[in-house]
Amino acid sequence: MKLKLLGAAGMALFLAACSDHANKNVNTGAATQQVGPAPGSEADLVATAGDRVLFALNQNTLSSDAKATLDKQAAWLAKYPQVHVQIAGNCDDRGTEEYNIALGERRANAAHDYLVAKGVDASRITTISYGKDRPTAVGDDEASWAQNRNAITAVQ
Repeated sequence: MKLKLLGAAGMALFLAACSDHANKNVNTGAATQQVGPAPGSEADLVATAGDRVLFALNQNTLSSDAKATLDKQAAWLAKYPQVHVQIAGNCDDRGTEEYNIALGERRANAAHDYLVAKGVDASRITTISYGKDRPTAVGDDEASWAQNRNAITAVQ
């Protein structure tokens, strides 16, 4: 019985030690291995700065929250000058295809222009509009629609 308890306690300590290193560098003896998102990767952008900004209904004006996210993206892009990104403008599924493509383009351009104003070289950023064709949230309710009114920055 004591052997089982001792084994269970040892396993718990082992698992606790493993989980403590989840997003840290791990010293393997000969070299240090990066655990977590690779620096300069899309996963790093998402974890460090966030990859999307949200917009109000029928709007392409950047909110203070959107500007805060774009400020973090600009700082991240300054840290990785070799990285190029694409900003995709998106809309909820209401409205015509033509209207939503144009609105998505205005949203992508708003994020693009803000990053350029913050010092990011415009040649590192491309934009595209998907209109309502690439929803990030599925549903016909305000919560889903709000998530789909966005501009998403992706590493190229």
